[in-house]
Amino acid sequence: MSQSDPFQLGWEEWLTLPDLGLPAIKAKVDTGARTSALHASVIEPFGPADAPQVRFLIQPDPSDPGLEITCSAPVVDRRDVTSSNGDTELRYVIQTDVEMGGRRWPIQLTLTNRESMTYRMLFGRGAIQPDMIVNANASFLQPKLDFAAYAGLPKKKPVKRPLRIALLTREPRNYSSLRLIEAAQERGHVIEAIDTARCYMQIGTTHPQVHYDGKALPRYDAVIPRIGASITNYGLAILRQFEMRGCWPLNESVAIGRSRDKLRSLQILAKHGLGLPLTAYANDPKKAEEIIRAVKGPPVVIKLLEGTQGIGVVLADSMSSAKSVIEAFRGANVNILVQEFIKEAGGTDIRALVIGGKVVAAMKRTGAPDDFRSNLHRGGSAQLIKITPEERSTAVRAAKRMGLNVCGVDMLRSNHGPVIMEVNSSPGLEGIEAASGKDIAGQIIEFIEKSAKIGATKTKGAG
Repeated sequence: MSQSDPFQLGWEEWLTLPDLGLPAIKAKVDTGARTSALHASVIEPFGPADAPQVRFLIQPDPSDPGLEITCSAPVVDRRDVTSSNGDTELRYVIQTDVEMGGRRWPIQLTLTNRESMTYRMLFGRGAIQPDMIVNANASFLQPKLDFAAYAGLPKKKPVKRPLRIALLTREPRNYSSLRLIEAAQERGHVIEAIDTARCYMQIGTTHPQVHYDGKALPRYDAVIPRIGASITNYGLAILRQFEMRGCWPLNESVAIGRSRDKLRSLQILAKHGLGLPLTAYANDPKKAEEIIRAVKGPPVVIKLLEGTQGIGVVLADSMSSAKSVIEAFRGANVNILVQEFIKEAGGTDIRALVIGGKVVAAMKRTGAPDDFRSNLHRGGSAQLIKITPEERSTAVRAAKRMGLNVCGVDMLRSNHGPVIMEVNSSPGLEGIEAASGKDIAGQIIEFIEKSAKIGATKTKGAG
């Protein structure tokens, strides 16, 4: 090519990223993408807040996962990037030099997991210099390289990578926490129990941090949020900060927020045609009688919107008692729901435990004598149960619509099919493990192993 010839690029080219120690990488040239993207995993920010850097791992040859290169680079930004399939991801942006065809120039790259992609790098239009021409009908118009350039580097046998997991909980010694810790450690992972209430946040564009007991927490591969109802808002704020750092959450903050808002969760489930008990909600206590009749009562069940484990749930069996309870709750300036009483359920309900879109165990819970509530915390008992295909489908659909990877779906058996009482984003493990005899904690950790992807925090379900 003479000096007067334009510098041409094909739709795929080989290039070098010398500052990252990558002598050869094959890239797809895509003028439809503004910013270039580089495959990266195990992304870990480090350095001071005013000069942040990022360390990451790359496997440049898609056919050889044993070839791993550890790279580091200055961070110039964090940016939401929407891929061609419509998914939006918050990514680190680095600046580094690229070499191709005897030229060397600086480009910006976003870091993302492209493990499933044919090309480990996407070369966007922002990296194409003004005098360059892209020929979409040709490939490799610049000198070809190959992965033989890595021949002198030691190979690693691909292994399952141990994960660093954060367990957000205020009760590290309760059954569920201990079982999750035990299950993670049995599989070779590092898991740390972190008291949510003792965390605080440093919010920054390129270096968001979570501090705990005076120290900045390191980057975690995954976080298991078990946020107490009493600190839901603060706990969700802390979880969002973990998500901003690229930590994969077992359940995302948005999805947990939906499930904790009983009214919103019922509205979402109703929108998608899932069975629910007749429910009424109003702000004016003077409408008490109208609300009761709207759910074909009495008797009716009256619930606090913020109640958990059966606390703040009252069965009113007459119009006068129902009106009194409603007026008392509203007088205390708390929000309530009024629901029809499913008499045929006989004081029992079904807890279906969903992990990754599958019901892995189910139990029938029966309330203590003279208590219509079936919560185990209220003295109820549990036993293994075989659920119907309709109940299984209802539980799976509810988890999906709420956007929860792991949840307990509580249902009643009514004359018109299963009705959902609640979708619990932090289900206890003791009752379901005892009733089913299954290692539920282990299944949760296995799901994390399969699913934890750096920065993969796109919420599922409808809002």
